[in-house]
Amino acid sequence: MTTADAAHPLFAAALAELGLSVPVRRFPAATRTAAQAAEAIGCELSQIVKSLVFAADGVPVLVLMDGGSRVDTERVRAELGAGAVRRADAAAVREASGYAIGGVPPFGHVTRMTVLADRGLLDHGEVWAAAGDPHTVFPMAPKDLVAHAGGRVVDVRAVEVAEGREPGA
Repeated sequence: MTTADAAHPLFAAALAELGLSVPVRRFPAATRTAAQAAEAIGCELSQIVKSLVFAADGVPVLVLMDGGSRVDTERVRAELGAGAVRRADAAAVREASGYAIGGVPPFGHVTRMTVLADRGLLDHGEVWAAAGDPHTVFPMAPKDLVAHAGGRVVDVRAVEVAEGREPGA
């Protein structure tokens, strides 16, 4: 399926502006969660890119994290030199990005945000990210994805300390 046919119109416009043509895959069932996306695509959970919006001292910040890991907000706070960092609510995510939770792509937002990309994304040759809605995804080399997002590579993954604890979203 072509980008114009499958991607959210805002994201398709961003791809065109960047001169990118990527294969966008649409699924009948939602790929809103990283686990749903990995199952639908047939890839490892860690190859899914979660595009998560946080508020750092009230300013939206995008964090790109692999699908099997959680973001450590204290590490994000320290990286940004912010006083406080919290997960943005659904309304703030839509306002900052132009997309609903579950479909936020790594770039092509209505607001220019600081983008932090966790270093773990670079462990793969190819990763998959949302293409603007919960039913669409696209593949890209992680270094290219981070570059197009205008992100900087950082270490903001939460370290799971409890034995047997599953990493969350």
